[in-house]
Amino acid sequence: MANLLEYKCPNCGGSIVFDSASQSMKCPYCDSTFAVADLEGKDDVLNTQAPQDDLNWDNSAGDEWSAAEKEEMRIYVCQSCGGTIMGEATTAASSCPYCGNPIVMTNQFAGYLKPDYVIPFKLDKKAAIEGLKTHISGKKLLPKIFKDENHINEIKGMYVPFWLFTADAYADVSFKATKVRTWSDSRYNYTETSHYQVRRAGDISFDHVPVDGSSKMPDDLMQSIEPFDFSEAVDFQTAYLSGYLADKYDVTKDDCVEIANNRIKHTAEQAFASTVGGGYTSIIPTNSAVQLSNGYSKYALYPVWLLNTTWNGNTYTFAMNGQTGKFVGDLPVDNKAAWRWRIIITILVGLGVYGIIFLLRAMGIL
Repeated sequence: MANLLEYKCPNCGGSIVFDSASQSMKCPYCDSTFAVADLEGKDDVLNTQAPQDDLNWDNSAGDEWSAAEKEEMRIYVCQSCGGTIMGEATTAASSCPYCGNPIVMTNQFAGYLKPDYVIPFKLDKKAAIEGLKTHISGKKLLPKIFKDENHINEIKGMYVPFWLFTADAYADVSFKATKVRTWSDSRYNYTETSHYQVRRAGDISFDHVPVDGSSKMPDDLMQSIEPFDFSEAVDFQTAYLSGYLADKYDVTKDDCVEIANNRIKHTAEQAFASTVGGGYTSIIPTNSAVQLSNGYSKYALYPVWLLNTTWNGNTYTFAMNGQTGKFVGDLPVDNKAAWRWRIIITILVGLGVYGIIFLLRAMGIL
């Protein structure tokens, strides 16, 4: 059985074939043509297997708690959702920051590590309340419960566990790029799309890439309140927890590696794409490989203000970055209010259409 050898178009990556009429290689996708001799050397590069990722980490992070530190700390467990948080011995904790139900105290510290770093809270509860008010301001369809001061007072300050990944990386990224040109004459409009292959490779460093270490905390919520300024991080001391709660990590650093790798790879692709000039209309990554060196992880606590409110059987979680003040969270819609607004909008649109028709008739157009 004969083997079929496939040649790739250097411009768009599509399969090219020999065109007997022109005695050249032709791409049926972008209509590029190539002399057979011009493809010598390029074919080896195009058909070479793409480099593979090498994303290995030295995952030494966190120390064991000392006996004195254990005496100063308390563990609180929610009997409803199972959330486990920690706080200083003097911390008052009566309700779960995740679901609002009562929590109980225990002293089980075995099996998890002490944080390496902590970013202390810079913004107080008053700032968090103002952040929430700004977040809901002007929302016409918001249920009344979210405008009630009693629910604003349920905001709690919490240190959220993060695994931080630092590494040097070599990235090799290939892109499919296009340039689009349009013009017209007296009969037709024309669009010409040219296809290109672009490659970028080089070194790039990543410092303290954060991955949320709590399964109770939505990853998209925590990523939305980024970035945190790690330059303000300090070595962990239990004193920073005074007056606050701290979530106990239940997602290990090994389980967070895949998320860290995906964030690093995506960021590398974006960084290298930003270096591509040439006035391309679009740039889409097609292949990328990242090799890490000097990679390691650390364990840190980052400051977050949390608010959980239940509406129609659903729990809504809001978060504010306790360092920068960035506030995020999805808002529910009051269906009755939405129905009233739809009626109002329908009436206004109807009146507008009627007014236009009346005006056109007055002008003799209709």
